[in-house]
Amino acid sequence: MTLLQRLWIYQAERFPLAKTVPLLACFSAASITLSAVLSGRPLPALSAYLVGFFLVFILFFQMRVADEVKDGEDDAKYRPERAIPRGLVTLRLIVSLGAVTIPLGILLAQIHGAGLIWLLALTWAWLTAMTFEFGVPAWLKARPVFYLLSHMAIMPLIDLLLTGIEWLPHGSATPALWIFIALSFSNGCVLEIGRKLWSPENERIGVDTYSKLWGAKRAAFIWLGFVGVSAVLLIGVGVVTGFPLAFILIGLLGFLFCIYAARRYAINPTPKTEKQMDTVAGLWVFGCYATAGFLPLALGGLP
Repeated sequence: MTLLQRLWIYQAERFPLAKTVPLLACFSAASITLSAVLSGRPLPALSAYLVGFFLVFILFFQMRVADEVKDGEDDAKYRPERAIPRGLVTLRLIVSLGAVTIPLGILLAQIHGAGLIWLLALTWAWLTAMTFEFGVPAWLKARPVFYLLSHMAIMPLIDLLLTGIEWLPHGSATPALWIFIALSFSNGCVLEIGRKLWSPENERIGVDTYSKLWGAKRAAFIWLGFVGVSAVLLIGVGVVTGFPLAFILIGLLGFLFCIYAARRYAINPTPKTEKQMDTVAGLWVFGCYATAGFLPLALGGLP
């Protein structure tokens, strides 16, 4: 196979563009739009949205590269079927591609200006610390909850960067925006736990999952707890934007759907319900950002 063919297979397995691009486009556009709506300002130019999308795409790809680095030894030992251990691509190639995106990110931030480079640098600093497990890999590995929370803390930083594209040129963010940034943290936990709720037959030695850590029922309940936190924060966005009833309705309907999915998985954790939990987690997060970012705009119109 050619290099491009191998990279195409790699993205399908490890960084699926068909799922990633729509979610990141919604996430970045919603963050920028909501910042403008909450501040009562007109929407920024299309260039701001393009900068936001490409920056968040770069950051998420870099997070994938970071995972390949820190999980390399475990993958070779316990997951030899993955792209790098089986020799589809080399770790050096993937790290090189990640390194190439660094000057691209700097260029995008500098083109936008307004001090955006400093928020990007802050996000990269946290990502670097995550890659090296904050210098305490054994301590974190023994404490999965701290591992989850420390790694998901990058989500609010990314959201601060995205919203900063809109508010930095105006000096400061509106305090109400912190509700949305907190939503990004809880939604990060929803995604991370949701993708690690496995069926018993898919569990394997050396691979940490939340279903193995807590058991399927308890893990589903904890996942649902984070969904509930996200729902409350989503309603909070509705309150500060002036449309609480619409947000309550959407949040409640989405939460009920998540209850249904979590209950099915908890009762019968099969490969099918495992896959459904991953899908539902993604749909919930996508729905949260679409609702928070665009519903106030649709109901209230442009400032």
